[in-house]
Amino acid sequence: MKKLQVASLIAGLLASAAIFAADAPKTPLPMNAGQGFSQEGLKRIDAFFANEIANNRMPGAVLAVAKNGKLSIYKSYGYLDKANNKPMTNDAIFNLASMTKVMASVSALTIYEEGKMPLNAPISNWLPEFKEMKVGQVDAEGKLNLVPAKNPITIQDLMRHTNGLTYGGRGATPVHKMYPSGSAVAAIQYTPQEFIDKLASAPLLYEPGTVWDYGFGLDVLGIIQEKIVGQPLGTVMQDRIWKKVGMPDTTFDLAEKNRPRLAQPLPIDPISGKPQKVDILTKKVKFDCGGSCAYSTAGDYIRFGQMLLNGGSLEGKRVLGPQTVAFMTSNHLNKDIRNNVANTEPARIGYGFGLGVAVRMERGLAANNGNVGDYSWNGAYGTVFWADPKEQMVVVMMGVAPGDIRKIHREQLNSVIYGALEK
Repeated sequence: MKKLQVASLIAGLLASAAIFAADAPKTPLPMNAGQGFSQEGLKRIDAFFANEIANNRMPGAVLAVAKNGKLSIYKSYGYLDKANNKPMTNDAIFNLASMTKVMASVSALTIYEEGKMPLNAPISNWLPEFKEMKVGQVDAEGKLNLVPAKNPITIQDLMRHTNGLTYGGRGATPVHKMYPSGSAVAAIQYTPQEFIDKLASAPLLYEPGTVWDYGFGLDVLGIIQEKIVGQPLGTVMQDRIWKKVGMPDTTFDLAEKNRPRLAQPLPIDPISGKPQKVDILTKKVKFDCGGSCAYSTAGDYIRFGQMLLNGGSLEGKRVLGPQTVAFMTSNHLNKDIRNNVANTEPARIGYGFGLGVAVRMERGLAANNGNVGDYSWNGAYGTVFWADPKEQMVVVMMGVAPGDIRKIHREQLNSVIYGALEK
């Protein structure tokens, strides 16, 4: 009986996905449904989402896949809010979490192209609080010793995560305990100046420019952008990215009228079995945090990804020069920098890191498929983004599945997408 119920639910979800896709009033890119994918592969993609939703491992999702500049897949699955039985729609809004970092890097690079933000410039040029930093070193007895940093933190260090400004939630050392746990948590708790003072008063986990370590670099970069331009980060991005690319639903400040479109997580974590929530969905932030705090739709973000894949422009409007995009999506971790990218996400073996994105350097080492030169970054609440220049493909999945399940979904989505390609 249970098998029949699950099969019936899967069939219903597949049918509803097709209906919602057909009902979408406008596609974010020209549509060429299914181009580059086998029919069998497309069915496997649908079945993957249907199965995860039927087994209560995700509430729902929106998938957008562009191939050769046109949308091959643009579908919604499952529920926007399962607790209230609200179906997912293509125009659903999601908190991007760390997919915000890619946009914060692009807006910074528009300032870099103006000659106002050299990558080797010390960040203390704009934030003197960081002029004389110390590095925390724990000795064999567990005692924390502070030694003066030899290198200044640079703009490049912020963008490639080699700055030592670690996320407190990513470790249990005495240094980790002196930092906020993550970007959204910090933005909810602190004003911009309080945030800068908090980071500058803590020791660095590593000597700047020596170790890739995930942390607050893009949040600090966003505040520097605000100082240079004289506007909030959301205004900087609106003028330099969102307006040009055509991203009307991307924002740091979600309007009340749009809150009914905001996707909600399952009330219970499917792996731990414990209650879960995403605080930023209900709490106000005190600054536009470049590391985590933006909202968007699959339609908006696929346009952003296509702009990058096009070399910085979309539909005749340029955001970045093609050489700047090539620079951004190249590996910036030299042989003297310890590459810990795979420690953050095991599927990242064989990756380096560019400016705001992970960059594949070798094929065949990582657990996920792809090609040398593909670049990506995902969000902690279940959103996924990657671009594969060799395949001329951009993939965006918007979902709300926080916790460890998100890492499983990233690898599963990757396998069904690449498995469905015809060539």
